[in-house]
Amino acid sequence: MAESQWDEPQLRTLVPAVIGVLVRRGAEFAAAEDAVQDALVEAVRVWPDAPPRDPQGWLITVAWRRYLDAVRSESSRRHREVRVEAEPEPAPGEAADDTLRLYFLCAHPSLTPASAVALTLRAVGGLTTRQIAHAYLVPEATMAQRISRAKRTISEVRLTEPGDVTTVLRVLYLVFNEGHSGDIDLAAEAIRLTRQLAAGIEDDEVAGLLALMLLHHARRPARTGTDGRLVPLAEQDRSLWDTRLIAEGVEVLQNALAHDRLGEFQAQAAIAALHADAQTVEDTDWVQIVEWYDELVRLTDSPVARLNRAVAVGEADGPRAGLAALSELNPGLPRYTAAAAYLHERAGDRAMAARLYAQAAAVATNLPERDHLTRRAAQLNAQLRDAL
Repeated sequence: MAESQWDEPQLRTLVPAVIGVLVRRGAEFAAAEDAVQDALVEAVRVWPDAPPRDPQGWLITVAWRRYLDAVRSESSRRHREVRVEAEPEPAPGEAADDTLRLYFLCAHPSLTPASAVALTLRAVGGLTTRQIAHAYLVPEATMAQRISRAKRTISEVRLTEPGDVTTVLRVLYLVFNEGHSGDIDLAAEAIRLTRQLAAGIEDDEVAGLLALMLLHHARRPARTGTDGRLVPLAEQDRSLWDTRLIAEGVEVLQNALAHDRLGEFQAQAAIAALHADAQTVEDTDWVQIVEWYDELVRLTDSPVARLNRAVAVGEADGPRAGLAALSELNPGLPRYTAAAAYLHERAGDRAMAARLYAQAAAVATNLPERDHLTRRAAQLNAQLRDAL
């Protein structure tokens, strides 16, 4: 087997099943996860020169030995009984069940969202603590502490009933929205993990989230200019969009919608699909987008969904209608001021729009977004000066 046949992402796909085997053999989750991480390090070192015939079996054997070594080294566990190493390897169904249990365990409601994300990336995604720390731009020691606390929190959790799929999906969506930092592309990692989840469970909302990720990810090459500046959807070069991902996302979404069990991720994916379907910004079916936002608001009653709906109303029925819809919302909502600025600009009130863009830039937490809003305010102010 050539070295290129076993790159790191492929290796990580084996992690959940291997952890599951160790847990079923009697290992505690935290100890099993540590042992598997040790085995991964060994695999990266050994496999290029001596690739195994059975990669998963190799990882199970090495991880189990590492676990036994750790147990034997602790005097308090000297007499603990462990199962023999000759236990048969898991059948495909058992491996899938093990993987699903890990998804639910790592997204357990007792964990904070940040801890759930970190533990999911480590135990299900197979990333190292260093990789996760670099992706989230925090010191490795900080991330190690976060993961250790998460392991302690769920150390006594036993999943005797099906886990909460909604919580798992929210954790995966948090990962996806982190995008790309350091040497790990978290958006791509979230898509990989969601594909894995979709392969192990029949759930229309899992499919909806996968479709949403694919459709958003398809537009990624056009979101940033060559100078690093944020490019709004209306100004993006649509020839840069990945049509293969769009086609896959639409197909996944259509299959889910056919079951008539609508959920919030399916509704969001439908909105994304309508944007992706438009060859130009003028071709966008804003009326249908408003209808899907109506469905999303009905499902979630989310203030953010209501704000986005107001902008869509401004496109479908005119900016004054959009501003009327926006006026019904709390001005303290994130991006409220930016939305108001855009709608006032569309309505021709450049002075008000410039003031609001500047206000929005002052409170923006995202640097590219802040730069975009600042530039827009400056452009409008320049236009106003030229008109004098």
